[in-house]
Amino acid sequence: MSVTSAAIQHSRDESPPTVAADRTGRARWIVLLMLLTITIINFIDRQTVSVLAPVLRQLLHLSNEQYGRIVSAFQLGMTAGEFPMGWLMDRWGVRVGLAGAVLWWSAATGTQSMTRSGLQLGLTRFWMGTGECGNYSGGMKAIFRLFAPGERTLAIGIFNSGSMVGATIAPPLVIFLAQRYGFRTAFLVPALLGIFWTPFWLYLYRDVASKRPTLTVTTSLRTLLTRSSAWGVMLCRFFIGPVMQFYWYWIPSYLYSVRHLSLAQIGLLGWVPFLLGDTGGIAGGWVAGWLQKRGLSIYSVRRITMYSSATLCLASLGVPYLTNTAAAFFAIGIAVMADNFLSANMFGAVTDLFPDHAVGRATGLTGVAGGLSGLLFPLLTGHLVDHVSYAPVFVMVGFMPLIGTALLFLIGREYRSLQ
Repeated sequence: MSVTSAAIQHSRDESPPTVAADRTGRARWIVLLMLLTITIINFIDRQTVSVLAPVLRQLLHLSNEQYGRIVSAFQLGMTAGEFPMGWLMDRWGVRVGLAGAVLWWSAATGTQSMTRSGLQLGLTRFWMGTGECGNYSGGMKAIFRLFAPGERTLAIGIFNSGSMVGATIAPPLVIFLAQRYGFRTAFLVPALLGIFWTPFWLYLYRDVASKRPTLTVTTSLRTLLTRSSAWGVMLCRFFIGPVMQFYWYWIPSYLYSVRHLSLAQIGLLGWVPFLLGDTGGIAGGWVAGWLQKRGLSIYSVRRITMYSSATLCLASLGVPYLTNTAAAFFAIGIAVMADNFLSANMFGAVTDLFPDHAVGRATGLTGVAGGLSGLLFPLLTGHLVDHVSYAPVFVMVGFMPLIGTALLFLIGREYRSLQ
């Protein structure tokens, strides 16, 4: 049933429905480690196509625009799956929901090894996207239930850092597998990692039901969409989401075609910017928790962390104009680190503004917004790279984080009540 704003606020102020032992014991950190692990696997899956892009484009005779369509197909799958996955996590629980999502996308990842054309690759990427979006809907809900408010942003930062760890591991791992065993093996190994993870998750994690029934058992989609906070977080992710997607999916091609690095050199050096990014997600969570412990309101914490990191993302403006490749790597690394710092607090904003029973669907809604921009942005990127250069793309990804952050605080009026 629908809920009133007062009921939503009451539910938000209550502690998540977990027992005290879950809040203080080691079990929650083991669960967080499992979530970190599957996020790493998730982003190795995603990166496989981008790392192999120079090879796949030659084998499948793809232009930059056609490659952009394949990237967009994955994002279209993410968009199509976001809200159903969020509903699944809220309705069936994270234990079964996340396990099902992992098996679904792992099957799609393995199937990519059998593709023989750009169309087939695009279709399997769409399939993979419909499942991979469940990683965040499920992970966010589990963190909300297991961690106290003062620890959540740190937990989210650790969880979200899996994206950077996966992106760091992917270049050397994928290129090693491709050169040693053939590029099709590079799709099969990540698929098997997801399948291997699933039984451990089912064994270790249990959904914790609320001990006290309330009237706020569900929040309708219509109710969510009437709240300014929903539109604030959706627009924030619309502008911030494509930034990291650009670095994940296009940097190997940029290094190959513009910086003239070989595939082996990309495997050797392509992980460096993402190593810096690894620190950003964890730092974003830690700094937010540190500021909260010093008495700052959550509104002030988010404004400080998000605006400062969004400003650092402007480092990408210099990338196309730096003649030294090492300096370009460093600038990319700063931008990736800042964007990951920002993302930890962006996802933290969802847990700030929505009650437990709506976190999965609220995350799903932001994923729909991010998926829409992720669908459009690769098409624009491919067109610009083919007809202009990478320079205007680096300019756009420099300013988009600031735009998204500003929209969150301008439109999400309910944030002001958390001062």
